[in-house]
Amino acid sequence: MAWKIVVTLLKHLIHPVLGLLCLSFALSAAPARLAIVIDDFGYRKHNEEQILKMPAAISVAVLPNAPLSQEMAQKAYQSGHEILIHMPMAPISKQPLERDTLRPGMSVEEIRRIIAQAIRNVPHAKGMNNHMGSAMTSDLGAMQLVMKTLSHYQLYFLDSVTIGSTKSIQAAEGTSVQVVKRKVFLDDDQSEAAVRKQFNLAVKMAQKNGSAIAIGHPHPSTISVLQQMLPQLPPDVVLVPVSHLLPSAPHRTYPSREPKPVEVETPEKPVAIPVDLTHRCPAPESIEKINPQATYSTIKNIFGTSPAIWSIYSYLTYCSVAPQISASSLPSAPNRP
Repeated sequence: MAWKIVVTLLKHLIHPVLGLLCLSFALSAAPARLAIVIDDFGYRKHNEEQILKMPAAISVAVLPNAPLSQEMAQKAYQSGHEILIHMPMAPISKQPLERDTLRPGMSVEEIRRIIAQAIRNVPHAKGMNNHMGSAMTSDLGAMQLVMKTLSHYQLYFLDSVTIGSTKSIQAAEGTSVQVVKRKVFLDDDQSEAAVRKQFNLAVKMAQKNGSAIAIGHPHPSTISVLQQMLPQLPPDVVLVPVSHLLPSAPHRTYPSREPKPVEVETPEKPVAIPVDLTHRCPAPESIEKINPQATYSTIKNIFGTSPAIWSIYSYLTYCSVAPQISASSLPSAPNRP
């Protein structure tokens, strides 16, 4: 009986249903994915704790030999944030370096020791990215040793791309290490206007390419911009951890984000519909056989829940009560010559 009802219904609704299903598919299209990583955790507790109050989809990268590395890694883990080891790597320019900075020319034993210690200092890490590192990441032989070591720990590698000639992807070939690359730096210029501009650039890149990774730091300006901008992300962009962007990451369905509704003043009296829509309903003898609630349940079980299915339910409910509405309750249409 339920199937006969569905068939009868679809005969009358085939064109409206197709339109609503197209709308439903458009609304449920995969959103653009934006990953944001905040580097240099382990030194500025107050600022870093403000980051940890933000959505858990923000990833954090902890310097392994910073004074607060273990404490902040534990707090990040407890707050649900994904953790990376922010591994110091040698830059081309001369500048002060962190202890146990990876350098080209190091032996495989030394690289293994430094990475093993970093993993102990940053618990719960799922990946690694480079702190500085223009000299190290552009050296294929040195990066091959890094990737071979990482493959023993099932960590991914996020290339911060501090130099255009980075060799991270080539170095990972033949290993189990998955590599992704940074697209946008949020705060090379720490003014709020510049950070906001870079944030918007990251959003546009995610929308254009399907995904993007942005890297920032726990500067006051970056924190302020994130606090302002994250609640205003477009509905077609979802914030994700870095691991969701790995090549082998499973397909995920993200909850839809609807724009905030605009509040409108509710009129004191109900407004009558000025157009009689009953001529768009199935014939009365057909609609009398349809229980909107039962039909909605049947269609939902077949096709699943979607805006289109809910619209069909609303349509059926209207048609089931339309004959009961007195024609006199509808405003008369004006006479036309």
